[in-house]
Amino acid sequence: MAVTPGKHLANVIESVSVKCRNKLSDKILIKFCETWRAVLAEFISTLLLVLLGCLSCVPIQGLAYQPPLYAPLGFGFVVLFNIQAFAHISGAHMNPSVTLAAILWGKMSIGLGIAYMIAQCVGSILGYGILIALSPYDLITDGICTTQHHSALTVYQALAVEVILTAALNFLNCALWDPKNEKSLESVALKFGFTIAGLSIAGGPLTGCSMNPARSLGPAVWTGAWAAHWIYWVGPFLGGSLSAIFYKYVWLNNKDDGM
Repeated sequence: MAVTPGKHLANVIESVSVKCRNKLSDKILIKFCETWRAVLAEFISTLLLVLLGCLSCVPIQGLAYQPPLYAPLGFGFVVLFNIQAFAHISGAHMNPSVTLAAILWGKMSIGLGIAYMIAQCVGSILGYGILIALSPYDLITDGICTTQHHSALTVYQALAVEVILTAALNFLNCALWDPKNEKSLESVALKFGFTIAGLSIAGGPLTGCSMNPARSLGPAVWTGAWAAHWIYWVGPFLGGSLSAIFYKYVWLNNKDDGM
């Protein structure tokens, strides 16, 4: 039976259409897998941040007091590890204030940002829950690793401290997102790890140096330490947003000024 030119053309169009649909389906599937792999990475990395970071705050039997650098260095080194392990998958935000800054910067969609934040909060809660199960100490009664501001500070002073600390942290994020710095990204994990440790040494005695709503949420959920908890949401979100907006609309506008 002879095949008419019109029928042959229809077969060709159908074949091309099927191939295009298959390619589109493959792209959608790949994008879906990449998105949820990134969300899972945020969940795991934030879980480890709270579990291992707060583990450095657990009292050591036989010592009269906790060495003051244990917690800052503990959190700093956990951040170092997480960035090295997860940054290529999700960016290793581990922090809703960093995710909000990334949204404002234009690095991610609002929907993906919300998924990141949910994963970070759930990871934090589960991470502290695992720590309770593993620790021989009564973390709930003692409120270990909860973020509380110093009694000599007013809530507004504590809020200002959290704004400044988080702005400093996110300013480093923005500097690394700056296209002018794309050739200066070596040892990023080290830079962030030591930055976290340094900021924690500076702000820890004042507010606990949260800089991270998710990090504060996990311990608060389990211990019930909700006093002035709003500081650790408003401060980081405000500080992170201000630094992102300032860097994006002031620094980046001058990137071609030859300076």
